[in-house]
Amino acid sequence: MTARLLWRKGLSAVMLTLTGVCALLALSLLFFILGYLVYHGGRSVNWDFFTKLPAPVGEPGGGMANAILGSAKLLLLASLIGVPIGFFGGVYLAEFGGRTAGFFVRYAADLLNGTPSIVIGIFAYALLVLPFKHFSTFAGAFALGIMMIPITLRSTEDFLRSVPRELREGALALGASKWRAIASVVIPAAYRGILTAVLLAVARVAGETAPLLFTAFSNRFWSPGWNQPTASLPVMIYTYAVSPYEDWHRQAWAAGVVLLALVLLINILARTVLARGVSVPRQ
Repeated sequence: MTARLLWRKGLSAVMLTLTGVCALLALSLLFFILGYLVYHGGRSVNWDFFTKLPAPVGEPGGGMANAILGSAKLLLLASLIGVPIGFFGGVYLAEFGGRTAGFFVRYAADLLNGTPSIVIGIFAYALLVLPFKHFSTFAGAFALGIMMIPITLRSTEDFLRSVPRELREGALALGASKWRAIASVVIPAAYRGILTAVLLAVARVAGETAPLLFTAFSNRFWSPGWNQPTASLPVMIYTYAVSPYEDWHRQAWAAGVVLLALVLLINILARTVLARGVSVPRQ
């Protein structure tokens, strides 16, 4: 009996050590990538990078102000397209979806979530670029919005299902209709999780490049409106990284740092909202 107990303790210690080593390796690799990126790009991040347009080919200097603004426009419009569809789809699955319909909707959402981004880019290209014979900000936002739908939908469903059933039953017992109970009781109870899901969906598509190559393409100047090609940080990173110019390589590293900081900020904000929440005024 003592030998068996020692064997179990020894095996537990070995497995605990192995899991700790694997966790340390994963963490070290992450910090190595972050440090390598900051080392090469941090020195190139300056005020001109945020305020100036790209310099002509062969000339040093310039910035990516148009790409920063273009990424903001793409993410804003993509959120307006993907978030409402994903949100109401999640409400349907959590509150109204039956077994058969719910199964097919969830399966379709999971399949869409696993679809390669380049395939979604080709779909948006065939739907919104080829018929109009030009790239556009709207086409790029449409592709990113499609990618946001399954993330928002499944996360919204999960957070709504986590709301205790007693809250629903209490609202219905007071005479509220089902939609009234959902809108005034269930959704406010899960709003922190839903907001977190939206922020994580934005962070998920912020670094996508392949769909934008087929839809928004790029632009070395300001892109007014929504019906013209527009620059974005991921596409500019790709373009500058494969170029033969050393100064472009430097700016590609700088753009990578800025994009990483954006995604990190969104993730921190999402976790802060989920942990603490924000105050919601009551009627």
